[in-house]
Amino acid sequence: MSGGLHGARVALLEARFGGELAELVRRHGGEPRCAPAVREAALDCRAEVGSFVTALAAGAFSVVIFSTGGGAAALCDEAARLERMPELLAALRRVTVICRGPKPTAVLIRHQVPVTIGVREPYTTAEVIEAVATLDLGGVGVGLLHYGERNAPLLEALAARGARVEELCLYEWRLPEDVRPLEELVSEVIGGRYDAVAFTSQIQARHLFEIAARLGRAGELARALNARTVVAAIGPTCAAALESLGVRARVVPSPPKMGRLVAALAEYRDGSRNDV
Repeated sequence: MSGGLHGARVALLEARFGGELAELVRRHGGEPRCAPAVREAALDCRAEVGSFVTALAAGAFSVVIFSTGGGAAALCDEAARLERMPELLAALRRVTVICRGPKPTAVLIRHQVPVTIGVREPYTTAEVIEAVATLDLGGVGVGLLHYGERNAPLLEALAARGARVEELCLYEWRLPEDVRPLEELVSEVIGGRYDAVAFTSQIQARHLFEIAARLGRAGELARALNARTVVAAIGPTCAAALESLGVRARVVPSPPKMGRLVAALAEYRDGSRNDV
């Protein structure tokens, strides 16, 4: 594999797949430093899942939208604990299932649930809205499994189409319990210690700047990221979140996958060196 990072120091904020991402950086010749910015906190939602399965089995929903693999897995796990897994799977096989990306698709395929509509890359809310555009949603019940926070733009779009939406959120995105690594990262980035910072979700960007704001250094952080550091964002939603915080992402790969993110960053760094 190419060593296009040429020893570049790369800060990573990924939590669940931080080890895998760090290894990708090493394989491309970089030096990773991991400071996870997000933890997924499971919610006590047994009653909500029970009600959701009951409504789904009774035909209350004609469409179910899965926003995340974690949410799909959590729904199946909770249904299994409630001893209602066969009921859930049978009901899902009778409705239109829409998946935002490969992760929820993989969960459902493992349970022999066919995916009716797959959202195209880069899997943003805009593509989810596009995916449901061909469906007549007037008066139709739609089950919506959120990711770690409510997707207000998607809810508004579904409501505008006349859908009756039942929401289910099974976990929340929260800051890590120990935020000292993030505090240190803010200071190190401002101090010019890193050649690049890679963001794999919009919430990472928001959390990093939340910590910087607590330290009274959000402005300094934005200036450092724009001036001295190559910022890589995994996709357009992440890039837009950074832009709203005053930061320009120089690397936004397609497709929006971690492997391609690191490869695109290596290509950018390699090209910059060759231009010198």
